[in-house]
Amino acid sequence: MIDVIVVGSGPTGLMLAGELRLHGVRVLVLDKEAEPTRQSRAQGLHVRSIEVMEQRGLLERFLSLGRQITAGGFFAGLGKAWPQDMDTAHSYVLAIPQEVTERLLTEHATEVGAEIRRGREVVGLSQDDEGVSVALADGGELRARFVVGCDGGRSAVRKLLGVGFPGEPSRVETLLGEMELTTPQDELAAVMAEVRKTQQRFGTMPLGKGVYRVVVPAEGVAEDRTATPTLEEFRHQLRAIAGTDFGAHSPRWLSRFGDATRQAERYRVDRVFLAGDAAHIHPPTGGQGLNLGIQDAFNLGWKLAAEVNGWAPKGLLDSYHAERHPVGAAVLDNTRAQIQLMSTEPGPQSVRRLLAELMDIEEVNRYLIEKITAIGVRYDFGEGHELLGRRLRDLRLTHGRLYERMHTGRGLLLDRTGNLSVAGWADRVDHVVDAGEELDVPAVLLRPDGHVAWVGEDQQELLGCLAEWFGTASG
Repeated sequence: MIDVIVVGSGPTGLMLAGELRLHGVRVLVLDKEAEPTRQSRAQGLHVRSIEVMEQRGLLERFLSLGRQITAGGFFAGLGKAWPQDMDTAHSYVLAIPQEVTERLLTEHATEVGAEIRRGREVVGLSQDDEGVSVALADGGELRARFVVGCDGGRSAVRKLLGVGFPGEPSRVETLLGEMELTTPQDELAAVMAEVRKTQQRFGTMPLGKGVYRVVVPAEGVAEDRTATPTLEEFRHQLRAIAGTDFGAHSPRWLSRFGDATRQAERYRVDRVFLAGDAAHIHPPTGGQGLNLGIQDAFNLGWKLAAEVNGWAPKGLLDSYHAERHPVGAAVLDNTRAQIQLMSTEPGPQSVRRLLAELMDIEEVNRYLIEKITAIGVRYDFGEGHELLGRRLRDLRLTHGRLYERMHTGRGLLLDRTGNLSVAGWADRVDHVVDAGEELDVPAVLLRPDGHVAWVGEDQQELLGCLAEWFGTASG
């Protein structure tokens, strides 16, 4: 029997496969498509996802193929400066096409031992007390202890589970694609600057060799949302919005997206889980979708591995929904707000002008960008120190840096006192003494995802927290 079947080989599924393999879990990734997609709908990694890659020793691969950006405009296209003094060692957005992100995560997952099978469509699921049976379109059947649906907004796994997906349908639609434009760059930039004074759902981004990424409002909402738009639709809408079609020709790929917001009622049904777009869909405003899925996987991976490996405490698997469902709901809220702020109607435009004034206040600007970049996320671990439930940034230690100590995906006690111990949990938790001056509390216990589970200096309190998150002590 396979330990975990991951359905879907996008960024969420690949990240999850890599996380599980760090703990020796046997993982099989299934994808119904025969080849990886060449569409790069997402274009970057936000701060928290950058930190995630650093925590697993993957960031250098991404940095070598991406471009660091500290420009403003990530919240509803409001062109404010990148905030100062963000609580991170990686205060930038990494511009990198989704196609490249998926390739790098595929390389990592296969390097650590995950198996990926393409052209395998899941058409049936049934589960019992021992595992999950997965039926394939080719007539085959597989058996696993757990299954995770990472198969996108139209998730077959979610539908087979019968999990509700409530929310709002699309009211506006946007065309997105890559194509060649013949208009000179300076003329194109001038037109774009003028149009974007009132129309934020319009833009062109050069990709090199005359190819551009083009975004333009659609004429309406298509009845068939799966139908690929035509080049003529793009040209018609470009002329309607910008007064010119920029000589658009030779499209690489064309697509459409709406502003629908929906969220799965449950992220877990017994032995089956949902993550990424299978669990939530929302407009791409702020570039949060790919990042939200990667962070879902980062939260779930170590918990599912703990269950497979036999040391998960009671309730650990349920904490995935408890922690990530509110985060997903918050992203749906902020994308709804951004879409309203991007409307050309007088009311939303007046609110937009007011918010632009408020964002001149540095604390407001930082607060909104922390929402977009996910470094403001705090899980509810109950009352306690202000660090409790938050992720800890990459601190400078006496020797090296914090995230360098987290590559293996284990828990970590960061201890300035030298008087604490993780005896009994040393097979799951590392202990770093002499943590350096940047840690301004006696000690912190970090979960494998970098979130602070405990702050203090009392050994008995620490023992209780170790049992709560890392199970029964070994003999």
